[in-house]
Amino acid sequence: MKITARRAKIAVSADGSGIVSQAGALLLTQAMRATGLDRGLTAALGRWRPPRAVHDPGKIIADLVVTLALGGDCLADIAVLRAQPELAGPVASDPVVSRLVSALAADAPRALKAIRQARAAARERAWSLAGDRAPGGDGPPVPVDIDATIVRAHSEKEQAAPTWKKTFGFHPLAAFADHGAGAGGEALAIVLRPGNAGSNTAAEHIEAVRLALAQLPRRARRRVLIRTDSGGGTHDFLAWLASPVRRLHYSVGMITTEDIADAILALPDRVWEPAYDPDGQVRPGAWVAELTGLLDLTGWPAGMRVIVRKERPHPGAQLRFTDLDGHRFTCFATDARHGQLADLELRHRRRARCQDRIRAAKDTGLRNLPLHGFDQNQIWCELVAMASELLAWMQMLALDGPARAWEPKRLRLRLFATAGRLVRGGRRTRLRLAAAWPWAPQLTAAITRLQAFAPG
Repeated sequence: MKITARRAKIAVSADGSGIVSQAGALLLTQAMRATGLDRGLTAALGRWRPPRAVHDPGKIIADLVVTLALGGDCLADIAVLRAQPELAGPVASDPVVSRLVSALAADAPRALKAIRQARAAARERAWSLAGDRAPGGDGPPVPVDIDATIVRAHSEKEQAAPTWKKTFGFHPLAAFADHGAGAGGEALAIVLRPGNAGSNTAAEHIEAVRLALAQLPRRARRRVLIRTDSGGGTHDFLAWLASPVRRLHYSVGMITTEDIADAILALPDRVWEPAYDPDGQVRPGAWVAELTGLLDLTGWPAGMRVIVRKERPHPGAQLRFTDLDGHRFTCFATDARHGQLADLELRHRRRARCQDRIRAAKDTGLRNLPLHGFDQNQIWCELVAMASELLAWMQMLALDGPARAWEPKRLRLRLFATAGRLVRGGRRTRLRLAAAWPWAPQLTAAITRLQAFAPG
């Protein structure tokens, strides 16, 4: 069979005028204006502006954040913005950008504090503008998920080390605020650690939670649910979370020790209740029960409950040596005094969305730490956190429906990569998008919403 249809040859020339690519980046710059992140960075980083400098350090950092949100993975990718001054304004050269990052790293504690203060102020405004769409806006506690991940290094960067996965690199610990079902999440803190850092180090979990709480609006700090995997199931960390002065709630994974395994085997069949699937419906082949009364919890926080989930492994799944009686068991500790066991277990299991947030962060600059110095890469992690939260704020304030949960790749392909033409007339500048682009109406509506929030 012969193919008769022929595609017309397309002639290419570089002589267009007024055309901009990545026109959807206007969503990000407008989200910065609406939340005040750009102004906050300018005020916070003024001390690092050299005399007679042309470029504002806050603007440089804001441009780097937009670059990461657009998919950049090194400082030099800021060239994408530099090539479009009509949209991004004046953008610093590569040497200026590099010198600023080095200067911030040389004064890392003070620089990180300044950046984090600007982030916290912008988050408070973003959540205030979002109202009930913000985490915890409709009443429940704000879920804050803590988890670690491996970031590989392909050269001998400062404090890179072998990891527990037999790779080489870093082992950062991150905290994310979960926006709930049908939405995304935002990075509150990314703590850079050497590759050989432990998975259950209480001091580092406490540091991550402290940084995360400092990022939350004050009205939300007393309604926080801390969720972790079994790496957080240590005496010191749980004792810190359970301290009455912090008024925190927790749902923390526990390792199946020998005592817990014996307690599971001692449970009578009648105490097992059906577990729920992600939609809140009964899941066949999965059950939950409480172990609290069968364990010696001396030394653990008062009021702590231990709940176990039992399920039949999926077809083809290999049983672990901690699995008992042909079933897979997972346990977690919680301070919740009320609620059905199945609801509490489902609430804990939803912390798995943290893996989605980590995957999105790795797609927004965390996959590879491009700089050599440890403090430089901690500054880079702060940029990654800002890019992640900028995406989340933009979606929370400007998008509806399934688009609120789009991950960075889909946002880039459908919205950010949209091309347009700048038209000037009547002392106004208009960005004209292709009428045939399926997502052009959505992009136009989103930018209009953000412009309504922006001051001036």
